[in-house]
Amino acid sequence: MVTVTKTEMVRARVSSQLKNDSEQVLQKLGMNVSDAIRIFLTQVSLRNEFPIELKVPNKITLNAFAEEITDDVYETADDLFAEVIESDTKN
Repeated sequence: MVTVTKTEMVRARVSSQLKNDSEQVLQKLGMNVSDAIRIFLTQVSLRNEFPIELKVPNKITLNAFAEEITDDVYETADDLFAEVIESDTKN
C-alpha cells in the first residue's frame, strides 16, 4: 500500500449557501468537502481531462428549462413517451 503525504492546500471562495448545501449532500454520502475535492482532483489527474462532461445548453434544452413544471402523472412509461413524441411532432 502506497502512503501519500498530503502537504498542499487548495482554497476556493464559494457562497455560504453553496457550501452548506454541498456539505449536506456530501454528509449523506459519508464524505466532506475535502474528500470531494480530493476525488475530483484525482479524477482530473487519472483521466488527464475534466471528469464531468460540460456542455452549453442548446435551444431545445433552454426552452425546456423555461417551461412550466407540471404535476402530470402517467400510468406507464409508454404513456409518458407517447406524450413526449406527440409533443415533438407538433414542434
